[in-house]
Amino acid sequence: MVEAVQLRTGADLLGHARPLLRDHHANARELRFVGHRLAEALHDALRVAESRGRRLEDREETATEQS
Repeated sequence: MVEAVQLRTGADLLGHARPLLRDHHANARELRFVGHRLAEALHDALRVAESRGRRLEDREETATEQS
């Protein structure tokens, strides 16, 4: 499932980003790179959340209609 891959990738990225952000010797290029990747991962996570929220709403509407 694409969503699972996106969330796993974001979690992996966060694991790499935290040490880099704590490294006082990290240069601007490294920090910009990780910042861009984190923004992409956040974008993906928000899309997953929106998609799952819509699916939950659809289930609730279907359940209400069947009642």
